[in-house]
Amino acid sequence: MNGALLVAGTHSDAGKSVVVAGICRWLAREGVSVAPFKAQNMALNSFVTREGAEMGRAQASQAAAAMIEPEVAMNPILLKPSAERTTQVVVRGKVRANASATGYGEMKKTLMPVVLESLEALRRRFDVVVCEGSGSPAEINLRENDLANMGLARAADLPVLLVGDIDRGGLFASLYGTLALLSPEDQSLVASFLVNKFRGDPAVLAPGLERMTSLTGRPFLGTLPWIPGLGLDGEDSLALDAPRPVKPPLGRDVLSVAVARLGRISNFTDFDALAHEPGVSVRFTGSAEEILDADLAVLPGTKATVEDLKLLRSRGIDHAFAERAKRALPTLGICGGYQMLGRRIEDGVESGEAEVLGLGLLPVETSFEVEKMLGRPQGWALGFGSAEVTGYEIHHGRVRREGGDPLFDTVEGTEGCRSGATLGTSWHGILESDGFRRALLLWVTEERGLDWKPGEMPFAAAREAQLEKLGNLVADHIDREALLRLIDEGRPSGLPVIGLQARGYKPQEGNGDRLLTGTAEPVGLPPNAPVNLKAET
Repeated sequence: MNGALLVAGTHSDAGKSVVVAGICRWLAREGVSVAPFKAQNMALNSFVTREGAEMGRAQASQAAAAMIEPEVAMNPILLKPSAERTTQVVVRGKVRANASATGYGEMKKTLMPVVLESLEALRRRFDVVVCEGSGSPAEINLRENDLANMGLARAADLPVLLVGDIDRGGLFASLYGTLALLSPEDQSLVASFLVNKFRGDPAVLAPGLERMTSLTGRPFLGTLPWIPGLGLDGEDSLALDAPRPVKPPLGRDVLSVAVARLGRISNFTDFDALAHEPGVSVRFTGSAEEILDADLAVLPGTKATVEDLKLLRSRGIDHAFAERAKRALPTLGICGGYQMLGRRIEDGVESGEAEVLGLGLLPVETSFEVEKMLGRPQGWALGFGSAEVTGYEIHHGRVRREGGDPLFDTVEGTEGCRSGATLGTSWHGILESDGFRRALLLWVTEERGLDWKPGEMPFAAAREAQLEKLGNLVADHIDREALLRLIDEGRPSGLPVIGLQARGYKPQEGNGDRLLTGTAEPVGLPPNAPVNLKAET
């Protein structure tokens, strides 16, 4: 078997990442060597490979689903928004530039070879590569020089599976409209549809699926049911809006964790491991009162340390953290949050501000450097039973401890800082270390006088069980034979053109909107139906 597929969605958060992970896990279980791929990812939730390269965390999770080690070829272009109109551009795991939307539009012209080389490198080594699109393929203002959706599909001749989220409503309009907005050349690559997050009676849905296939000539490969809690590591702050269920506690009390919701919060999946424990409630909040009242308060990572520090102060959340330190209430800062807890920040890289006063709750100072620190460190937690800790680091800031005690001991020296009940570290992912996470929460429990007990299941085992569920989702609810044919044989020939495209209208794709010659009637419209092109032209 040797093939590839692009999974696109009608909009962001339609379920592309989950579908790709599910396909990867199902194929891997069938003995197929498979790899995920996302040409261009916009996310503040990133990961560091063993080689010290930065990539989207969702692709790292998809690699785990495929039972392989993550590598930067799986996500060659990573965009990390650092301000309202500025994005850090990471190419093949290293920072290339900071660009505006217009500036990046110009850069994209040079990046397609990077994307195609990465994809081809994976295709040479794996039987199947399952690609994930970005946002929607029908963003017609972005079609020129597109790297991740139909631009990639056209360049690599990939068949496209279009996913629609029925839970949001408007499924059929979303699928039909997405297809109709594409040029005839792009439409020819969209081979089939998939329904995601369905809850209800399949018999009620069936006539709509049949009608859509009749209107478009594209079959549905399956309908995935809505299953609560079934997801993948989130890529953007939309994931923070989803409620986090609390597992029943093993003691009398529930331990509350409040994570400050920053404007450019990054690597928020750091706290999934806390929610994994029985009786731990994790809430992302912009409320100073909730920060103050929590058993454990956390200042998380951010892509804009200085700007988010200003945001904290504008909302009065800085006073909540100061009061916590005064009362000796447990507080943890991670990466950018650790830097904010310090005395002073020198940042000529992200914000351009020479000196900014921090919250002054830890005796540390931070200086930003142009070269980003990327690594997969490990150590032992001092004061927490010397529990083994592993993590990853992604930061421009170099933190100097000038007092207090180190948080971790390492082969190279020490890391982090502890002063009273306030802790800080530059390492992400530390809470996935079972021994340290449980020791930390038991310390919080003792400090707060709670009756709370940790669970026994390792966090890695819970993640693996989640990936198995995604594989089962594909195995049980998708036409597997049709999916394999699509991957192996590519797009079928003769797929009809629908909507205005069949009348000769083509949306902007490089040189402005224009009419094409052609007499084919739009599929699903009666012959000679009037079509008003004035608004579009």
